[in-house]
Amino acid sequence: MSRIVAAFVLVCRFGALAAFIVLACAVVAQILGRTVLPYALAFTEELTRFALLWMVACAAGLALRNGDLVNVDILTALLPRYLRRALQFVSSTIIIALCGALLQPAWFFTSIGARQTSSTMGWPMTWFNASVFILLVTLMIFAVLKAIEILTGRDDDASGPADAGPSGA
Repeated sequence: MSRIVAAFVLVCRFGALAAFIVLACAVVAQILGRTVLPYALAFTEELTRFALLWMVACAAGLALRNGDLVNVDILTALLPRYLRRALQFVSSTIIIALCGALLQPAWFFTSIGARQTSSTMGWPMTWFNASVFILLVTLMIFAVLKAIEILTGRDDDASGPADAGPSGA
């Protein structure tokens, strides 16, 4: 199981890195097109937007897994470890439920893209609308993994003081 998870993490990292490289190249091309070339490259703005969508789709689950998403942890850091873990489990469960509820509408949104093309590049919008679906899937998978880690005691709860409670003693 850990090999499958490691492979999935690697795929998400590679996807985020590839999207970031495309994003950076598109921005550089856009700057060069506006300053050096006699004309602006119209496709770069659209490509930048699509690369950003895919970068978020691939990296959001990784951020959830690593605890890097925006989090208000000033109060939870004061809680004993078992309460922090319980809150993390509830949070993971809510993420799983929300992602599950949004999968069907996201799939519908993706399928709509088959009848549309991007304005400057002419690519099927399915490839870009699918980023929303992929975002939900990766978030859901990483939330399930987090919930399993909490239930099995394999989570590395590094946030907040050790199991000593609010006093830290």
